[in-house]
Amino acid sequence: MNETIKRLYVTGYQSYELGIFNEKDPRVQVIKNVLKRELTALIENGLEWVMISGNLGTEAWTGQVINELKVDYPELRLAIIFPFENFGSNWKEQNRLILSELVQRADFVESVSHQPYQNPGQFKNHVSFLLEHTDAALVVYDTEYPGKSKFFLGDVEKYQLKNSYDLLTITMDDLENSSELGDSV
Repeated sequence: MNETIKRLYVTGYQSYELGIFNEKDPRVQVIKNVLKRELTALIENGLEWVMISGNLGTEAWTGQVINELKVDYPELRLAIIFPFENFGSNWKEQNRLILSELVQRADFVESVSHQPYQNPGQFKNHVSFLLEHTDAALVVYDTEYPGKSKFFLGDVEKYQLKNSYDLLTITMDDLENSSELGDSV
């Protein structure tokens, strides 16, 4: 593990992959509590920037947690790095509102591609950018419950062959244990 993680990319399950279709679902708070605990430990060890891509679920919840943590850690910064222009513009209104609120409160917002979606290569370039501009990734993911993040994890493994890059995970067991303990961070 790198001595200090200053720039962290956080990703993981999208809300639909967890069967969560309402922000009031009690599982959202469990996930946020675990994210808050993990992020707080990293902040206290020198974390300065958290990057997300703006996906619903883990990334949006991370953005919300970062904004809560800024009360105690005002130096903490949130960057939203979209894969392409107009990301999320075709989402349902409620989901666009969640993204819009994150964008308004982020410290930095940019797209890797300055074109609307054109091809899967934009996602590949996006992942390359994130890996090159962060020290580590925190992924809410469990290999027993596959999801879209398995592709990102494969890219991380290839990147780690030639680069120093930390991969931190929050598994279903971590979430379950937190839920059973009634964690409230």
